[in-house]
Amino acid sequence: MPRIAFAGGGIVRRPEFRNNSETVQTMLNRPDSRVLAFWRGKPLIGPDSQCLWLDPKHKLFAGLDPSVFLGMQSDAPRFAASIADWDNEWPGTQSTSGMLDQTRQVHPEAPQNTAFVNLRSVMTTINAADAELTAIAKALLDWHENHRFCPRCGSRTELSYAGWQLYCNECKSNHFCRTDPVVIMLVTYHNLLLIGRAHFWPTGMHSLLAGFIEPGETIETAVRRETLEETGVVVSHVRYLASQPWPFPASLMIGCRAKASGTSLRIDRHELECALWVSRERMAEIFAGRDATVKPPRKGSIAEHMTMMWVKGQIH
Repeated sequence: MPRIAFAGGGIVRRPEFRNNSETVQTMLNRPDSRVLAFWRGKPLIGPDSQCLWLDPKHKLFAGLDPSVFLGMQSDAPRFAASIADWDNEWPGTQSTSGMLDQTRQVHPEAPQNTAFVNLRSVMTTINAADAELTAIAKALLDWHENHRFCPRCGSRTELSYAGWQLYCNECKSNHFCRTDPVVIMLVTYHNLLLIGRAHFWPTGMHSLLAGFIEPGETIETAVRRETLEETGVVVSHVRYLASQPWPFPASLMIGCRAKASGTSLRIDRHELECALWVSRERMAEIFAGRDATVKPPRKGSIAEHMTMMWVKGQIH
């Protein structure tokens, strides 16, 4: 069964450390402390396609304070730091898929044969613990970059609570990194599965339907609303299956199973390029790469995991 990327790496977060700057500094100075560098949302990846953890005193962090505390990995402190201000010429173009930036940025101070790469491209190769840590780090660092000013008074914010909060000295307000909940639905009708594709996805790629939960909405209501809005399909018997942190930029994918009342489709072409019903047997062929027109969900995604479970008869 494929692993759900970013979920369950066994990281011990130790939130009680975050509010004590002396404790954080002591852990940062430990000989087993390591820091993961990011550049504009991209982690530093080594030649083995794993995250490259550096000593806090590495020259890459000169002039920076790498004290965003992520947690403990095998009882060793793990931190993250952004070098977003590095002025780099963009060496390449965006992927023709329009979905995945495939360029690699090589920093002159980074170890040899390393590069900053898009997290999507390595999310199935990095180990489970590093995947969880990169999900934490990317969400926090992206939030820092996009919330430099207080939303209440417009003053400059500063990092607090080991990077888990932003504080405004002017209006004395604390701000917290948000996680946006998203429902993703395994919708079936007897032996058929409902899948769709967005306009900007790579050629042939299909996946399960998904959508953001709106204010004042339950998970079950969101599943029913999104399915109806995007495809015209009425569903019932909604139940929770699994979840996945999705740091693009900071979502939580809530996997649900639902049963449809029929197979008639009324597709919202603004939301979806297409939607279709596929049998369990055809979905098995799709996963095997033997379908000429349909490709499976992204590897490492909760959509891949839930769909594969359904194909194998583990979800009824």
